[in-house]
Amino acid sequence: MGKKSKKDKKVKGAEKTAAKMEKKVSKRSKREEEDLEALIAEFQSLDAKKTQVVETACTPPSARLNATLSAHPEKDELILFGGEYFNGKKTYLYNDLFFYNIKKNTWVKSDIPNPPPRRCAHQAVVVPQGGGQLWVFGGEFASPDGEQFYHYKDLWVLHLSTLTWEQIRVSGAPSGRSGHRMVLCKRQLMVFGGFHESARDYVYYNDVHAFNLDTFTWSRLAASGSAPCPRSACQMTPVPDGSGVLIYGGYSKVKAKKDVDKGTIHSDMCLLKREGKDEQAKWVWSRVSPSGVKPTPRSGFSLAVGPGGRALLFGGVCDEEDEETLEGDFFNDLYLYDTTKNRWFPAQLKGHRSGKKKRRRGVKGEGGAEGAGQEEGPAQEEGPVEIVKEIVAEDGTVMTIKEVIPGTAKEESEEEEEEEDEDEEPGEEGAAAAALVEPCPRSNAMATVKNGKLYLYGGMFEVGDRQVTLNDLYALDLHKMDLWEVLVEMDPKSQEWLEESESEEEEEEGEDEKAAGGGDGESEEDGDDTEDDEDEAEHPPVKPGENLADFQSRTEQYWVSLARANMGPDAKDKKVAKVGSAMAKVFYEEQA
Repeated sequence: MGKKSKKDKKVKGAEKTAAKMEKKVSKRSKREEEDLEALIAEFQSLDAKKTQVVETACTPPSARLNATLSAHPEKDELILFGGEYFNGKKTYLYNDLFFYNIKKNTWVKSDIPNPPPRRCAHQAVVVPQGGGQLWVFGGEFASPDGEQFYHYKDLWVLHLSTLTWEQIRVSGAPSGRSGHRMVLCKRQLMVFGGFHESARDYVYYNDVHAFNLDTFTWSRLAASGSAPCPRSACQMTPVPDGSGVLIYGGYSKVKAKKDVDKGTIHSDMCLLKREGKDEQAKWVWSRVSPSGVKPTPRSGFSLAVGPGGRALLFGGVCDEEDEETLEGDFFNDLYLYDTTKNRWFPAQLKGHRSGKKKRRRGVKGEGGAEGAGQEEGPAQEEGPVEIVKEIVAEDGTVMTIKEVIPGTAKEESEEEEEEEDEDEEPGEEGAAAAALVEPCPRSNAMATVKNGKLYLYGGMFEVGDRQVTLNDLYALDLHKMDLWEVLVEMDPKSQEWLEESESEEEEEEGEDEKAAGGGDGESEEDGDDTEDDEDEAEHPPVKPGENLADFQSRTEQYWVSLARANMGPDAKDKKVAKVGSAMAKVFYEEQA
């Protein structure tokens, strides 16, 4: 036998370390999970009271993240299952099931007997057999205070033709985990990665398991080659011929110095492929180096598989960590990976073209004065435009949401370039551009593709220390690639955030209001109106004829200080400056 290489030894060493950590975590979290099992059992006793299927027309599901959104294999419907919601003090887990009718733009909640326990960060895969099946594996349940976690290793199937849940009880399943990935690869459900966490320890996985849909058996794949390091929340895409899967990105964390956790965002890509036939077949890992414009480093992105085997990656967050703070930059961009060409490219939305009559641009020279006057230089190409909206939640918190309008790109051939008639009214171009909105930046949203359209639901983003959980729904035609369609708008009233000291602050505010209102005789409503007027009067006014750039330059310090007051002392100067500039723009446009 030949000697083992250093690389092989490192791989074996990493596997042993992961196995030891898994055993350690499992032992320490046993008591915690026993406590949570009692709580889960209590919820299941409530679910056991369901004896028949009840379908109810309803409003869109509540705000959530880390749920699953799947496309029905036989109907024009989307299936939303599970997820979580955190309001600042309490964590809520769901096992509710919703069906979204694409053509009617309506929602139906289906209460079905014997559902899986409440969970988030699970995986769901649709299989087109027997009228359609939705397979669900793993995920986690958190205690209401978010301090304890139970990780599932159960496998369920929802028979869509009969609307019945069934738990598949077979041995050999992967260990309990969440944040893993599962895809359909020929007649197998392939499971990769994920993590298991207790209050004190955690372990990340890079093992691969397969569930055979014909024999109903689990098997762990022993693959050779250089496997990706342990991780969760990666992108897992089947290759077009069904011979394997591609793994991209993901997230993991390790104990750094002073027992501080340090997160790592991965951006590598690996291929797990079955080589050979029948009994001689082996699974082999290999590294992949894609070309094109790769996504910037991020975690918490949404993923789906589009037409032609293209993998879709939307949004996510890139956390900037130091010893004391954690601040994230959220994204709302879309990247496509072509599995046949092994190439990444960013999606560019075209937007709607104006319905007005157009004429070709004149050519300099023989076209005379008109032709010369129509020629324009590179300034004709416009970059992306950022629209900033301020949404006030029910508790009065102001949330700033950015929406990016794609720039006007040049046509490949100058002969095909056109411009609108000169009689177009001023502002029409801006009004058309304003309609080209995109989902606000977010992470951990749910995504799926149906009939060539990408659907995106929910997710979250952060404003300072506050987490904003979304319940909006968008659609994007992947063939036209023109604009996002808003199917469900975000409801500001659904945003609830409870701070630890909120009750004390409310009592203090109530006492202050009571003392202040003792002698003036004003009602609360009148007082609020006066306060609003005073706030508006405090902003520096826009001078007659002053353009936006001059206004922003003249009042820069005021808006930066206002942004700092809203974002807190820990926010980075660069981000505060951006928010201040956006606030100035919003105010200027309102006054203008």
